[in-house]
Amino acid sequence: MDGLLTYMSIAAMMVVIPGADTMLLVKNTLRYGPKAGRYTVLGMAAGLSFWTLIAILGLSVVIAKSVILFSTIKYLGAAYLIYLGIKSFFAKSVFSLEELQAQANAPASSSRKHQKESFMQALLSNVLNPKTVLVYITIMPQFIDLNENVNQQLIMLASILTAFAVLWFLTLVFVIDYAKKWLNNAKFQKVFQKSTGLILVGFGIKTGI
Repeated sequence: MDGLLTYMSIAAMMVVIPGADTMLLVKNTLRYGPKAGRYTVLGMAAGLSFWTLIAILGLSVVIAKSVILFSTIKYLGAAYLIYLGIKSFFAKSVFSLEELQAQANAPASSSRKHQKESFMQALLSNVLNPKTVLVYITIMPQFIDLNENVNQQLIMLASILTAFAVLWFLTLVFVIDYAKKWLNNAKFQKVFQKSTGLILVGFGIKTGI
């Protein structure tokens, strides 16, 4: 498999870009505590595993039989990375925590009910998120060697993405719980989102060449 290090870099950038999963994690951790945050991460991992199964059952066959489609997917993936980078660079803000901070001052609960809710919210967010689908049908196929076992490569790439996501979001749970002021730092948010945007645009251009 060619370009594994490049894929790992792209996967890491995809994971750390603040999006729906990040906001959901922030909300659940601030409102219900770190345990609910960890259940949110578990739901995210389950959602990614669902799309891994879907990719193995259908996408591998399509890729293996159509070189033209494989090339089309490659350029769509490059365009998608550039789009994400531009969107991140020009976004007005990364987080909007004012309402969430107010909720954090209210009595928190880490009951089983809230943990299940956190898990299901994250699971459905990933299963129903079209951006998750795009990652599997545009980014991963670019790093698959058609001369080797496609399914094994899909499992490896998906496992890397899932592992990165779990590690990153578990770290965020810790940070959110013990360093809430850090997340509210406007200067940090601005530098983070613009740097991530530029890096993704660079990866997109490299992928399309």
